[in-house]
Amino acid sequence: MKSKSDAFSENSQVWVVAACFNEEEIITSFIKRVLAISGVARLVLVDDGSSDGTVQNIRAFQDSLSDTEGGTKVSLLELTRNFGKEAAMLAGLDYSKNQCGAVVLIDSDLQHPPELIAEMLDAWSNGAEIVTAVRNDQDQETRLKVATASWFYKVFNQLVDSIQLVEGAGDFRLLSAPVVEALTEMREFSRFSKGLVPWTGYRSVELVYKRTSRSGGRTSWSPLKLWGYALDGICSFSVMPLKVWSLLGLSVSAFSLMYAVIIIFRTLLIGVDVPGYASLIVAILFLGGIQLIGIGVLGDYIGRVYVDTKARPHYFIRAIHGPI
Repeated sequence: MKSKSDAFSENSQVWVVAACFNEEEIITSFIKRVLAISGVARLVLVDDGSSDGTVQNIRAFQDSLSDTEGGTKVSLLELTRNFGKEAAMLAGLDYSKNQCGAVVLIDSDLQHPPELIAEMLDAWSNGAEIVTAVRNDQDQETRLKVATASWFYKVFNQLVDSIQLVEGAGDFRLLSAPVVEALTEMREFSRFSKGLVPWTGYRSVELVYKRTSRSGGRTSWSPLKLWGYALDGICSFSVMPLKVWSLLGLSVSAFSLMYAVIIIFRTLLIGVDVPGYASLIVAILFLGGIQLIGIGVLGDYIGRVYVDTKARPHYFIRAIHGPI
């Protein structure tokens, strides 16, 4: 049984959780920058099935700290394979739950400046339940990526009524213990943490920062993966796509009825007109395309229900290295 002093110590601790995937070139620099921050009690690294030397570099750094006393502890959760960033973050939250007063989620590619954690800790000590890091308009990503990200936030906020995403807000956040508890209770398979965090309803304080380019390694987010992640976000919080296709179907039906009335009157006035082959094919292909797209949208929602009903675990941990 824990004493009151132990409980107080845990409630005042802050842990940092970072998902890692093929970050061997920069992981050591990332760890050093996090350890240099005062107020962080533990760094939890979740390796998401890296195929390079990420795990070996982390283990080597842990060994170099084994003879030191005090300071920040470094733990490594080694997943059995690549389950995805969302699953890796969930693994870190599950591991940290009930063991600290707050958790900072951060990317390990150094595009999120670890030094901002100090400001997050100040905001948390002043009563903030969530501290959200928001990128400013000087983002060093390509113009296309910045434009598509801005487009996504606008579309999401138009389609979703329950929450509104702040443009530029990502996964770089400080979460107080009640927020961590709430997030780990939500076990849907298609997770979209950018939306789940504000959906909890806890108050958030925003800090602006400038995200820099990667200092090493390559991103694992291809345009196709980003597109899929955007769909996950919209479909997880809105059924508007289903309603849109229902409205589109009604509109096409109304247009067809109006066109049928025009044909009837035209036939009565000028007689039967031989229909053109081109217009007939265009109409068939158009209506067929509309039907297939509608079926695809419906199938996407059904697929998500199917995956969730299987209730498979989000991840498996091969080993936990370092302090438990």
